[in-house]
Amino acid sequence: MQPNKIQSQQKMKPNKMTTPSLRNSVSRSPLRRGFLLIPLLLTCFALSPTGQAQLPSPAPDGGYANGNTAEGDDALFSLTTGGANTALGFDALYSITSAFHDTATGYQALYSDTASNNTATGYQALYSNTTAIFNTADGVQALFSNTEGSFNTASGHKALYSNTTGNTNTATGVDALYGNTTGYSNTADGTQALFSNTTGVENTANGFLALVSNTTGSGNTANGVSALFSNTTGDDNTANGVEALFTNTTGAFNTANGWRALYSNTGGSDNTATGVNALVSNTTGLENTATGEDALYSNTGGFQNTATGDRALLSNTTSFSNTANGVAALYGNTTGNNNTADGVNALKNNTTGNNNIALGINAGQNLSIGDNNIDIGNVGVGAEANTIRVGTVGTQTKTFIAGISGAGVTGAAVKVNAAGQLGTAPSSARFKEAIKPMDKASEVILTLKPVTFRYKKEIDPERSPQFGLVAEEVEKVNPDLIARDHDGKPYTVRYDAVNAMLLNEFIKEHRKVEKLEAALAQQRKDFQTSTAQQEKEITDLTTSLREQAAQIQKVSAELAAANSSRGEPEVTKPAPQLADNHQ
Repeated sequence: MQPNKIQSQQKMKPNKMTTPSLRNSVSRSPLRRGFLLIPLLLTCFALSPTGQAQLPSPAPDGGYANGNTAEGDDALFSLTTGGANTALGFDALYSITSAFHDTATGYQALYSDTASNNTATGYQALYSNTTAIFNTADGVQALFSNTEGSFNTASGHKALYSNTTGNTNTATGVDALYGNTTGYSNTADGTQALFSNTTGVENTANGFLALVSNTTGSGNTANGVSALFSNTTGDDNTANGVEALFTNTTGAFNTANGWRALYSNTGGSDNTATGVNALVSNTTGLENTATGEDALYSNTGGFQNTATGDRALLSNTTSFSNTANGVAALYGNTTGNNNTADGVNALKNNTTGNNNIALGINAGQNLSIGDNNIDIGNVGVGAEANTIRVGTVGTQTKTFIAGISGAGVTGAAVKVNAAGQLGTAPSSARFKEAIKPMDKASEVILTLKPVTFRYKKEIDPERSPQFGLVAEEVEKVNPDLIARDHDGKPYTVRYDAVNAMLLNEFIKEHRKVEKLEAALAQQRKDFQTSTAQQEKEITDLTTSLREQAAQIQKVSAELAAANSSRGEPEVTKPAPQLADNHQ
């Protein structure tokens, strides 16, 4: 502590009277008067107990033995054997005894110093320094409280004012690193830069009020007015720009480049913001990357979002895992998650939709709340979901996709409707209504006129022979058998429907044939039944005739026998013969 100056002046009065008397005698009195006073002065100086630690009478211009220089009351007051020291000002280097290479310029500069290789310029600069070495203080009360901290540099009013044992700090500017006590390897350049830092280490602050509130946070870098203004304990943050990471307190590993970038961040970590107002509203969100003016502007707690481009993901608040590349990409997204937008205005109006992908300028900009859409070069449609759209009707007129032609595969045939939608025609009853038999509706195909033809060269350069129908002719027979283009003109024949009608007609004819075959079979059966009956009747008649013939023969034999017994001559008649139909 500083001694009581009144007591000091009273205590040292004889000595102070002695040294100035010599100086005044040399400058103002005749030479002979000075020589008469020399023995008396030397005697007084030798007898004084305090005068034994004081410098001898100075040489001209303040030069003393061992390369010491002192100008000012009590400058180098306690010096004994030290050398190459310079003290300019009242009480400058007051306490130094045997140290070397110290320079103090200003009232009580390096007042308490006993160590070597320190430089202090300004009122009470390095006032409390005792044993620390290689410190440089330039400014009123710069490094005022430093006692044992070494290798510090302070330039500016009260720069590193509170530093006690902290080492290798550099402070440039009024109150820069003012509160630092034991923190080391900090660099502050600007008024009140790192003002509140106490024990934080390896911080760098350049700009007015940069890292002004930091206390124990370490490894931070702030460049710009009020950059990392509120940071207290957050570590390893980098802020470049006015008010960048202004509100951050405990967040760590954040990087902000640009005016007010990550302005509102408090505890969010691992964020990167590059651009004016990028991630300006973020508070606790983690692992976000915003590049561009107002990118992720409204994000508060959302995490793992990436926005590249002016106003990209501007309205996002708490959603996560979104990627937006391009001006105003995912502009209106608030809570939608896992979206990817690449292109100016891509998915611009999406608010709560999830898992959408948009590629190209204005791609998917009409989507709002739908999920699982993929729009490539297409603006999308309202709240639709689970839809893929590629290209724009009227803009793209041809499609070439490798890996299809010549690739063998089984499955359902792919259809294309007039709107350009791809799909397969379902046959399940759950997709149908008003189901009824085709009946006579298929008979119209019997009036169709199949033709042979060749496609025009722009469609088929090889001009191969083709077989089929003409859509305009089919339309005259049944308009439902053709498909139309987006202009409503006949485009192609619905051959699948024609095939279904052919099947119906075939089934109808098949049923007719079945009926005819059944009738013929019945006739054959009836004929066979009739023939069998006739054969039975013939067999029965033959049997009856044979029985009758046998009876006749029996009667004839009896008659012959009777005639013979009466002596009548025998009459011989041939027996009837029956023809055997099976012979």
